[in-house]
Amino acid sequence: MSSKVGIIGVGMTKFGELWDRRYRDLIVDAGVDAIKDAGIEGNQIGGMYVGSMSPGLFAEQEHVSALVADYSGLAGIPATRVEAACASGGVALREAYLAVKSGEMDIVVAGGVEKMTDVPTGSAAVALMGAGDQEWEAFKGATFPSLYALMARRHMVEYGTTIEQISQVAVKSHDNASLNENAHYGFKVTLEQVMNSSMVADPLRILHCSGITDGAATVILASEEKAKELVDDPVWIKASALATDTIALHDRKSLSKTEATVLAARKAYKDAEIKPEDVDFAEVHDAFSIAEILAIEALDFCDFGEGGKLTQQGETALKGRIPINPSGGLKGKGHPVGATGIAQAIEAVLQIRGKAGDRQVKGAETGLIHNVGGSGATCVIHILSMEK
Repeated sequence: MSSKVGIIGVGMTKFGELWDRRYRDLIVDAGVDAIKDAGIEGNQIGGMYVGSMSPGLFAEQEHVSALVADYSGLAGIPATRVEAACASGGVALREAYLAVKSGEMDIVVAGGVEKMTDVPTGSAAVALMGAGDQEWEAFKGATFPSLYALMARRHMVEYGTTIEQISQVAVKSHDNASLNENAHYGFKVTLEQVMNSSMVADPLRILHCSGITDGAATVILASEEKAKELVDDPVWIKASALATDTIALHDRKSLSKTEATVLAARKAYKDAEIKPEDVDFAEVHDAFSIAEILAIEALDFCDFGEGGKLTQQGETALKGRIPINPSGGLKGKGHPVGATGIAQAIEAVLQIRGKAGDRQVKGAETGLIHNVGGSGATCVIHILSMEK
């Protein structure tokens, strides 16, 4: 059993409307870059986990584990596709972590990919709604914007959260994304632009919602012995925690709290032997701007009901007390659902290495990444840091 598991290489494509790129091209390109970053050869890789939510509906391609291994020149190794809705990438990372931690493998690839823009928007919405309850939500006409709109309204009623505070999340995310060369929506927006953008599901407007994006991301994990042998700056995974909640909103204890995040965070902090205040930055799942507020409360960065105020006061900005989504998050960077959890890990690695460029968080030594499936039915959290 490996006492520690490190990330030794990272690679990702640009996120965006990549109509000239095939599904297989995206994940192969990201994987090649990660292998180069780690300074290893393909024949050193012992296994692969690929997060992809709905390649059949988006790209008419199933059996993607064998496809990716084949086109990466790695046919023969154990390869597994992982699906957990929008948390597919994060759970792929966790499965790779467990494979190394158990001692089964020394070097493992964790990747994520989605090609979402080759189908009409309506078809993409149908595919995405597969992450909800088909009988009780999708069949009744619910969409993910409408589910998160319900959560936003309840939070506003219970805590007095304002649409200005929710909108400020989007403003901050786009500010950060403007510093990220791989971001899909790398442009700044004003509070007025967000609040006057087209209505999607009251109170959420188009600039509160992540878009339809293509992209891929890959990381290379290694055992402690291999990591120290191969690179000078491994970033260690201090904790990996996974929790679930009911899939349908109407069965939950609360619409204004995400219980799976509470449970996963509690275990992650315990396993990493840290407290929330020890986290220097976090990449959280902001598929909708209200989701970031729900996340920072459930992660115990502030009290429940205080997330909107924390954002409005600038505490979650790059130079704030707890920078949230320095990459631009799902809202600004983009959200190719299977790739998101891996892209979060890459941002954490860059920040901890001190190689995040203009969006570098000062003193970034410990980072938390938070990846959610559906409206919160799955949550996977990892805590990463450099060895001190």
